Amino acid sequence: MSNDRAATALPLIACRECDLLQHEIALPPHAEALCLRCGAQLYRQTLHGPDTTLAFTLASVLLFLLANFFPLVRLELQGNQTTSTLFGAVTTLASQDLLSVALLVFSTTIVVPAIEMAAMLYLLLPRRLGVTVPGRALTFRLIELLRPWGMIEVFMLGVLVSVVKMATFSSVVPGVALWSFGALMLTLAAAAHFFNPRDLWQKMAIHD
Repeated sequence: MSNDRAATALPLIACRECDLLQHEIALPPHAEALCLRCGAQLYRQTLHGPDTTLAFTLASVLLFLLANFFPLVRLELQGNQTTSTLFGAVTTLASQDLLSVALLVFSTTIVVPAIEMAAMLYLLLPRRLGVTVPGRALTFRLIELLRPWGMIEVFMLGVLVSVVKMATFSSVVPGVALWSFGALMLTLAAAAHFFNPRDLWQKMAIHD
């Protein structure tokens, strides 16, 4: 009877894949709990997840600024040089009656990553400083909603394919922004890897 009461006192967690309710258990560092039915990850235990995520997010913000304010590539053709930034590429697409493509590039490579990084900082910086801010639950949901729409890696693939094609008839020099986008892709992936919503949620004791 005492074992049944102890099991009942354990909190329940629902699998996001198959909706099976299971009891949460304490995990050692770097371990993960898997669903008994489908094997999907339920949660994991990290030691310094929030601080590591904050460090990678701050690095991502710096790289994001470099990627947007410096040229992507420099083209040299018959003695003429042309450079373009990401926003310049978006305006060029819009001027060529490719408004839908311009909006897609603008939203997935500029707007969504910027909002996602701002939301991450809104959660992580106050926690690191010991400050309580409102709207944390909403910010969590915003991050989960936006994350699938950040497509910097797809943009990088398209840029690399274009650079290879342009190199056949002109001299192409990669700019600071191109290298910054490559590094940004890695730092965002690292921040997403170390970001543990469940752990952060529990530590901040969110009630809003």
